[in-house]
Amino acid sequence: MIEHGASGSELSQVHGGIPLRSLYTAGIAGEAFFRALKDRGELIGSRCKPCNQVYVPSRIFCERCFAELSDRVSVGPAGRVVAVTKVHLGMDNERLAESVTVVAVQLDGASTVLVHRMRPGATEVRVGARVRAVLRPQAERVGGILDLQFSETL
Repeated sequence: MIEHGASGSELSQVHGGIPLRSLYTAGIAGEAFFRALKDRGELIGSRCKPCNQVYVPSRIFCERCFAELSDRVSVGPAGRVVAVTKVHLGMDNERLAESVTVVAVQLDGASTVLVHRMRPGATEVRVGARVRAVLRPQAERVGGILDLQFSETL
């Protein structure tokens, strides 16, 4: 299909799709986080001594002072809810059969928050509530964020 634009130049349009694939890597610090989660069932963060911050998941540099972060520390698995929302649509914009409660949790010992879902069918969760991360059984862990099966209220 050929059309003419406002300047008189020809514009063309091709219908179809372009198959694209991408690969996201977790990086050095992210790999340490996921390996600790898979192998030891441990949540770890990166400590910045100058800023007194603990970043979860692990990071390789401080977002405040740009210092290299090589000090890994254990955090959680319990923490405090700092934000909560209900999700009604899936990743492809399809309506979910049941809404999912998603929380931002500041794990004990961490300065930052980790966003994750609550146990399916969980009762109302409020900001300030104490929750605990529940991991998949070790035999089912693959080294990804879904090794954190869900959070549950304490």
